[in-house]
Amino acid sequence: MNKAPFLAALLPLALLVAGCDRAAPVEEAPLAGAKLGGPFALTDQDGRAVTDRSFAGRYRLVYFGYTYCPDVCPTSLQVLMGGYHQFAKASPDAAKKVVPILVTVDPERDTPAVMKQYVAAFGPELVGLTGTPAAIADAARRYGVSYGKRQDEGASGYLMDHVSAAILFGPAGEPIALVPQDGTRDQVAAELAKWVR
Repeated sequence: MNKAPFLAALLPLALLVAGCDRAAPVEEAPLAGAKLGGPFALTDQDGRAVTDRSFAGRYRLVYFGYTYCPDVCPTSLQVLMGGYHQFAKASPDAAKKVVPILVTVDPERDTPAVMKQYVAAFGPELVGLTGTPAAIADAARRYGVSYGKRQDEGASGYLMDHVSAAILFGPAGEPIALVPQDGTRDQVAAELAKWVR
């Protein structure tokens, strides 16, 4: 009996079974290699000088917005922090590796004292960063965020038009993924669970 055809038919099955023991390949981060992030020197809500190195070794969930924003920013931060808290409940040790950060695009009004009151409404983990207009402009440029002041006719105050996006950065400051701040808390929690190790 010629065993060659039988063995040839069995070979693909053997390879398939052997492949079951291998770990699934690790998915590459969607923003891997993107030119986002980098050094900054700002001030936190307690008036302390903060740089990007202050967060070295931790994942950073970064969102640019401002405290006088009438709708988008507070809604986005509710979703982001709700998702973060959901993630923290399910994975407390992993959540300790993440620092959520709000960087203002309105440094004229968003002083440390204003930021302190604002970020406290979303949870003690949220860090609020402000700085000089030049420092904010530099940070926004490095993080791919455009913004500008808008004064509507007849309005007593001004609004800030800005990119609304939350980005997760890794422990070395590397961009990992966009986090769906316009989605649900479940989606935010799932995205954090996917990437935070």
